[in-house]
Amino acid sequence: MKHSYLLFFVLLIFNCSPDPKTFIEYIDGYWEIDQVILHNGIKKDYNYNDTIDYFEISDSLIGFRKKLKPNFVGTFETSKDVENIKVIFENDSLNLYYSTPFSQWKETILFVTNEQLKIINQNKDVYLYKRYQPLNLE
Repeated sequence: MKHSYLLFFVLLIFNCSPDPKTFIEYIDGYWEIDQVILHNGIKKDYNYNDTIDYFEISDSLIGFRKKLKPNFVGTFETSKDVENIKVIFENDSLNLYYSTPFSQWKETILFVTNEQLKIINQNKDVYLYKRYQPLNLE
């Protein structure tokens, strides 16, 4: 009897995991790193970011990520560098395949809402992002 309750509980947890296809609608926009948890458990908090990440994904699941540097007048400075993204759903996960002229790599989105984004890379480092909010100097 105990085993049947345990089995029911495990099945309930796995069936309640979010559908990664619903993540797409939240990815676009400006994100800043809040914390990184390295694969060895060391945590690094980011109280200030001089750059932010801008993600844009089209309906065809192709997009890009750019590093932007906010300035005090409310605009951004950027370079011409861009990381191309191809979104692929694999094994109940949402994977971002990046490519630049110099490298290719994969990251997996673990969780995303309108305000939070959690990504794990191939090194098992977890990046916790928060939605970028411009500084209000008034």
